[in-house]
Amino acid sequence: MDSQKLRRDILLKRDALSSSVQKKNSLLVTERVKRLAEFQTAETIFIYVDFRSELATGELMKHILESSRTLVVPVTLVQEKDLLAVAITDPDRQLEPGYCTIPEPVPEIRTTCTVAPEEIDIIFLPGSVFDERGGRMGYGGGFYDRFVSKRAPQALRVGLAHELQLVKEAPLQEHDELLDFVITEKRMVVGTRK
Repeated sequence: MDSQKLRRDILLKRDALSSSVQKKNSLLVTERVKRLAEFQTAETIFIYVDFRSELATGELMKHILESSRTLVVPVTLVQEKDLLAVAITDPDRQLEPGYCTIPEPVPEIRTTCTVAPEEIDIIFLPGSVFDERGGRMGYGGGFYDRFVSKRAPQALRVGLAHELQLVKEAPLQEHDELLDFVITEKRMVVGTRK
């Protein structure tokens, strides 16, 4: 199976979802996440800021802040091919378009609010394609794969996706990291990482 074609086909289907379906799916996934035992006990939570047709994370971020836990979001460090973990308390005021116009923490808090990767309890990852083994195909940059494998290996890894992004077995590459869970609007898949 051609991984580029699969990624392109899935992303086209995801982009074709109506805004009402995207919103409904995102709310259903948020409710599933809230019931996850590991999420309920996590103190420092790293989550992607949704972009385009990715499963929306706004409600989940709001819930994390309301429950007085540390909300951490990424800054993409293009030259270093890495992610910087930055704690935020007000997404409306502390995020602005960054790498590829994805919302990222404003420059003035990037040095004062960084979080050591080893402090992160759980990481919510975006992706293009997920599979029933907990496999994840990103967008080709490898930023999250490097971050979870080298900088935050202790963190629980959870992929958030629309059901249409889930396939039986994705053509993973050597560097593609496995997840502990993949959560869609229809189910929760337990990954094979451990």
